[in-house]
Amino acid sequence: MLEDFPVEDIDPLATGAWILGTGGGGNPYLSTLNLKRLYAEGHRVQVMDPAALDDDDLVAVVSGMGAPLVGQERLKDPRHMARAVELMEDYLGRPFRAIMALEIGGANALSPFLAAALLGRPVVNADCMGRAYPEAQMTSFAIGGLSMFPLAMVDVRDNEVIVARAESWKWMEKISRAACTAIGSTAATCKAPRTGREVKDWGIHDTITKAVELGRAVDAARARHADPVAAILDHEGGKSLFRGKVVDVDRTTTGGFLRGSTKIEGLGEDRGAVLELAFQNEWAVAFRDGVPVAMTPDLICLLDTVSGSALGTEAVRYGQRVSVVALPAPEILTSPAGLEAVGPRAFGYDIDFKSVFA
Repeated sequence: MLEDFPVEDIDPLATGAWILGTGGGGNPYLSTLNLKRLYAEGHRVQVMDPAALDDDDLVAVVSGMGAPLVGQERLKDPRHMARAVELMEDYLGRPFRAIMALEIGGANALSPFLAAALLGRPVVNADCMGRAYPEAQMTSFAIGGLSMFPLAMVDVRDNEVIVARAESWKWMEKISRAACTAIGSTAATCKAPRTGREVKDWGIHDTITKAVELGRAVDAARARHADPVAAILDHEGGKSLFRGKVVDVDRTTTGGFLRGSTKIEGLGEDRGAVLELAFQNEWAVAFRDGVPVAMTPDLICLLDTVSGSALGTEAVRYGQRVSVVALPAPEILTSPAGLEAVGPRAFGYDIDFKSVFA
């Protein structure tokens, strides 16, 4: 039912989650250092199969919230994530059985581990995105029509917020995003609590395992001096979209999000073409010479061509040699209800979803 999470899996988890984050979720570097420090201090984390949850167990769903660029400027403290869980328990008057990630993307994949290490709870091998998304309503739980409240938020200044109720998922996003923006566009959050039954029915399962195995595949390719980008495509059944050099980045932090676009001039077989990646925290749509060629919910990943490391929307810069790849999305995200929540129109693009893998 419970398996120890070994310290040697921390780096592969971070590598795989950063790729699955599709440019968002926060760079996992600082969270990785924090988790390794907790392990060095004697803390340990166990991972729990979602099938082992009792139907009436309560599960805490945690994540950092805000703009990725701000999250890198303000150092993280694992105690804030743990406090968000405790604040929700205080409000509910009931303890959580386990903790899970809101998203398997980037630093948020490590968020439940940081809280779990300090609180002595297991981490559920699941999330509710299978990648990273910027808004509260962009989850499998929202697609399933589950409750969106209450929400607990904690920041570094000792501010604590409970959003007791919201009319809809979009209203929860508006209210909590406004609070997050007011305290500096970065905070630790514990989302609406989920029952074991809800996690089993609507969670995206085994995503911790998925991220760790992807990270291991990248590490193995590097060790044998093979192409890590090719290893990612082989491991995930992905498709190569473009290779080139970053020539322009337009990036603005506004409304608690990082928004903008990145322009890439083609190299090799793509020479003479231009790919533009539009983003809202995460890469949302890829336009080749003005024509959309990949779009959410397919995972659009920007990778360093040599190392295979993921590049976040907050750190991409002029001159980088990059590879753009697409990975398949979890099935629930491509359902009619899923496309309404996370398809291109959910991000303001008047485009019918067409999967790279159709």
